Amino acid sequence: MTRMMKKSNLLVHLFMIEFCVVMFYPLLWWIGASFKSMAEIGLPTLFPKEWLWQNYTEGWVALPKYTFTRFFMNSLKLNVATTVLHAVTASLVAFGFARLTFPLKGLWFSVLLMTLMLPGQVTLIPQYTMFHSFDWINTYLPLIVPSAMGGAFFIFLMVQFIRGIPRELDESAKIDGCSLFGIYLRIIMPLTLPALITVTIFSFIWGWDDYFGPLIYLNTVGTYTVPLALRMFIDSQSAVAWGQLLAMSLLSVLPPVLIFFLAQKHFVEGIATTGLKG
Repeated sequence: MTRMMKKSNLLVHLFMIEFCVVMFYPLLWWIGASFKSMAEIGLPTLFPKEWLWQNYTEGWVALPKYTFTRFFMNSLKLNVATTVLHAVTASLVAFGFARLTFPLKGLWFSVLLMTLMLPGQVTLIPQYTMFHSFDWINTYLPLIVPSAMGGAFFIFLMVQFIRGIPRELDESAKIDGCSLFGIYLRIIMPLTLPALITVTIFSFIWGWDDYFGPLIYLNTVGTYTVPLALRMFIDSQSAVAWGQLLAMSLLSVLPPVLIFFLAQKHFVEGIATTGLKG
């Protein structure tokens, strides 16, 4: 029985190793291709014969008038604003749904969940018309202001987490003279830190990778985010410098990956506890 278990474990580990190799191969090819010359891009080799570090230096300043420093700063400022708004407003709205009693509470929560099933394309034209009437086109306001609504997914996640926090803590705080906002700020917020970090990570990654929103609302190159800047490698040249494009796209994924690994412990805790509670 022991030998059979060992053989079974060996087969499982071999399968997992092969699976990891298959999963990591595109990433390894991407890293290697970012250092290749145009002549080597189409070759089936994983890594180049000659490593061209200038793909990164030339790619950083390849676009006319602007460097990728500008585009990274645009994306960073935009996503920091949306992430903070998502975390603050989602926790406030979730606290109301999880702890307060008000008329038609169940109906409004159902409406909130129904918005999760509504495709973004359905509301695109009305939103664009509204923001155009506000004279917000070619600004970051159409991308930032909706974040002040919290986001249905983030509110739902926070509600599930807050429902798992004992109400006795609220009652004890009330006895000590704590106000309703004080309960939210001093009791709920510290206890929901894992869920807040989960909201922060999701919001930042989704915002950083967003291509469609900036494409619709931003018109001038100086306001472009990183995804739009990467598109210009293809649109502005008849012969695409694939090495530079792959190098800049590889750098563009580093911020969300870094944030995920730095907050991985809290992220996993937030997902796990949200799934168990509520």
